[in-house]
Amino acid sequence: MTTGQYIKELRLQKGMTQEDLAAKTDTTARTIQRIENDEVDPRAYTLQNIAAAFEVHFDVLNNINKLDSHEEPDGGSIWLPILHLSGLFILLLPPLAIWVFKKNDVKGIDEHARHVVNFQLSMLLYMIPCGILSILIIPIVILIGLALFSTGIIILNTIKVFNGQAYKYPLAINILAAKV
Repeated sequence: MTTGQYIKELRLQKGMTQEDLAAKTDTTARTIQRIENDEVDPRAYTLQNIAAAFEVHFDVLNNINKLDSHEEPDGGSIWLPILHLSGLFILLLPPLAIWVFKKNDVKGIDEHARHVVNFQLSMLLYMIPCGILSILIIPIVILIGLALFSTGIIILNTIKVFNGQAYKYPLAINILAAKV
């Protein structure tokens, strides 16, 4: 939710029109309309007046974009795509290292890490029999197919996570169950 959308929602909850809010904040109705439509970002002074009119703390309105974007103050949101991309390496070390070192800093990393590690372990379990039976032609083709499949899924999911979309790892066995 953007600041403008949140202001509109608060205004409607209070039963105010844009003109009412403009009168209480020493601005114009057109300014309120432009703020609510996200055409402009309100200045701090205007935001303080709007917060006072709604009887909410200034920080609530000032930080609404930061709270809703799921980004951590240290830029933690970039760690989730990096975590998914680290799955390109069959070794479990990169995603486990990111999980361990960032588990207290990045919101939602536990769930993401479990999915990445489950997918990697599953692909490893599928590749072991193919590797053992690689003296035959069919397991080699399956092994190459699994490698291409997992690479494509990892890249696709990394892009989805980077864009804030839902992701899914097909064929993943739920080895590390989610916390209850």
